[in-house]
Amino acid sequence: VSLSLSMLMPSLATSIVNAALPELARAFDASFQGTQWMVLAYLLAMTTLSVSAGRWGDLLGRRRLLLAGITLFTASSLLCSAAPTLAALLAARAVQGVGAALMTSLTVALVGETVPKARVGSAMGLLGTTSAIGTALGPAIGGVLTAGLGWRAMFLVNGPVGLLAFALASRHLPPDHRSRGIERAVDDHAAEVQDDDEC
Repeated sequence: VSLSLSMLMPSLATSIVNAALPELARAFDASFQGTQWMVLAYLLAMTTLSVSAGRWGDLLGRRRLLLAGITLFTASSLLCSAAPTLAALLAARAVQGVGAALMTSLTVALVGETVPKARVGSAMGLLGTTSAIGTALGPAIGGVLTAGLGWRAMFLVNGPVGLLAFALASRHLPPDHRSRGIERAVDDHAAEVQDDDEC
């Protein structure tokens, strides 16, 4: 459930703002083209950092970095809901994209550590389905929330969901082990020390 939520939130955030773009244009007295950067800023940050996020997870710990991504995503969502200007909203959406990159990349990476090998395929299929559901339901949920509670509700909803995802991930995901890169560096250093001692 923790990994599914970590995949659902970023995919939902990808499309949830689409239905609210006209409302955002009116709220900030901006052009529709300007509000489209709400989608672009998020996707650019998410896609450009996805590969790097996996590497950071190898070095710093996948569980630790996933929790950081959930925290960043949730906090930036709350900043989006409180944004006083369109520029501030776009900046918060870019930060949200950074959190989404960490979440999606490390969720997939953590499947191998948390799921038995015989069930990895099923787990990956479940994550893919969760991602597709989030992307498909985003516009409908965004439209309902915007019409009923205003556009800020689209981002506020990530608060309780993010707290739940963080609590489940911190409680149930396995602790981090030393990354291979760090282990290799430590082993090389130990070998050098042994060679020096032998000399």
